[in-house]
Amino acid sequence: MTKNVADELAGLELPVERGCPFAPPPAYERLREQAPINKIRLTSGGEAWWVSGHEEARAVLADGRFSSDKRKDGFPLYTLDAATLRQFRSQPPLMLGMDGAEHAAARRPVISEFTVKRLAALRPRIQDIVDHFIDDLLAADQRPVDLVQALSLPVPSLVICELLGVPYTDHDFFQSRTTMMVSRNSMEDRLRALAELRAFIDDLITRKESEPGDDLFGRQIARQRQEGTVDHEGLVSLAFLLLTAGHETTANMISLGVVGLLSHPEQLALITADPSRTPMAVEELLRYFTIADGVTSRVATEDVEIGGVSIKAREGVIVSMLSANWDPAVFRDPAELDIERGARHHVAFGFGPHQCLGQNLARMELQIVFDTLFRRIPTLRLAAPAEDLPFKNDAVIYGVHELPVTW
Repeated sequence: MTKNVADELAGLELPVERGCPFAPPPAYERLREQAPINKIRLTSGGEAWWVSGHEEARAVLADGRFSSDKRKDGFPLYTLDAATLRQFRSQPPLMLGMDGAEHAAARRPVISEFTVKRLAALRPRIQDIVDHFIDDLLAADQRPVDLVQALSLPVPSLVICELLGVPYTDHDFFQSRTTMMVSRNSMEDRLRALAELRAFIDDLITRKESEPGDDLFGRQIARQRQEGTVDHEGLVSLAFLLLTAGHETTANMISLGVVGLLSHPEQLALITADPSRTPMAVEELLRYFTIADGVTSRVATEDVEIGGVSIKAREGVIVSMLSANWDPAVFRDPAELDIERGARHHVAFGFGPHQCLGQNLARMELQIVFDTLFRRIPTLRLAAPAEDLPFKNDAVIYGVHELPVTW
């Protein structure tokens, strides 16, 4: 490794902001070329292994010797201060923080809710939701319209409502609180929305325990009763996991996908001429933007060798999914948006046993939104240059705060 690269590694602070809306930070490429696995310093103190190559990323994420339990010593929670970290580690883990048999047991009962066959029954309702908001978009008195507020945020919110079985009369409350959680409000407002939403979900589960319906949680409650295991807090935590993992990420992908396609009209023309290409376009957009970057962290539970590098027990590992998805050894000309490349082997949803539970739902939402939006508003265009949009780098989630569009 050259001295310049070593200095860059030592000075790298996480999370790294993206200077260009359509590319990873320049440091990623240099670090991946010189050292696809190497140590970096964390802003919270200490060090961790930074994994930036695609092959190495998949190897770490598939290896059971790397733990997802954030309470373990050495886990690289670089976005939390010491006091918050102590409080965090005193609480039982969510599904994402479980390992091995415990994780499999928690995931198994709900994985059937996210199969392609199960989600196909939800497709007509998602189509209705998307059409409803595009109707409102077309009826707007003024242009440009902020697509984030008009479409990107409300669509995933109402889809989650359908999935969780939120009564229609509660939709407005649910949507307003989820929107507040991911918008540019003060931290105080966001935490208040979070607390109100958790109280709402707690009450929702209580109501469903009295009258289980034919929805995800109604079926979970029925299953628990049949097995003689009632876990109210577990269901509340599951609802929160589905909300936080599936709402902001999908909302940001809707906005970024629109920006990406409008900024590459030749690619947009391919899917408008032949909607059967839209699934490929979604995979490429997921690879290209990889909105959740270094959220996939692990800690070694024993000594492991990955990519010729020896990682010791209790050493933290951070997998850069963005860097892995721009690895030219796997994706030729990664800086090019090419919907025909066949990028299904990207790691935007993670990899291995913790791969995103709701990935099929996210894919379906994105396909429906892109097909419907560009079919119904074929003259849609950005009302400001892409480089002038207020792109956000909140922790390790990448997105757009506002997206003015017109037609």
